[in-house]
Amino acid sequence: MTDFLIRRARQGEEEIVLTLLTELAEYEKLLPVFHVTAEVIRRDYLSDAPLLNCDLLFDGAEPAGLATWYWIYASFAARRAIYLEDLFVRPTHRGKGYGKALLAHLAKTAVEAGAARIDWSVLDWNKPSIDFYDALGARQHAGWFTYRLEGAALAKLGGG
Repeated sequence: MTDFLIRRARQGEEEIVLTLLTELAEYEKLLPVFHVTAEVIRRDYLSDAPLLNCDLLFDGAEPAGLATWYWIYASFAARRAIYLEDLFVRPTHRGKGYGKALLAHLAKTAVEAGAARIDWSVLDWNKPSIDFYDALGARQHAGWFTYRLEGAALAKLGGG
């Protein structure tokens, strides 16, 4: 592994975060539903009371990847947990162990906080990521389906 650093994103780095998230959305073929802007990053990621955390990985001085995550609560475990929203390493920096380093950084955060686990989702077609997670010892949460309530169904149920 080359010289790298992982640290929390800082105010003034909105464009770095936006570029990395845009590259991830493009890779995942999700640009049509991508609505993140520098203002959203300022408000939700980098404010005094952020809605989620954003850790950046730098290869030397170059931004090479990120992890966005937030605390959740594992009610049956009676402990907090982490939900990993995004994990991304730029294609030019893959194969250097950076994805594993980002997850190890997050695992250390979880362990130090006494968290029960880290949860995340992966697209069913993303075999490289699935293979990567399997190799780390992560396992698919068998027996559970991920559901999403959005758009017209959300508005209807919410009375809108």
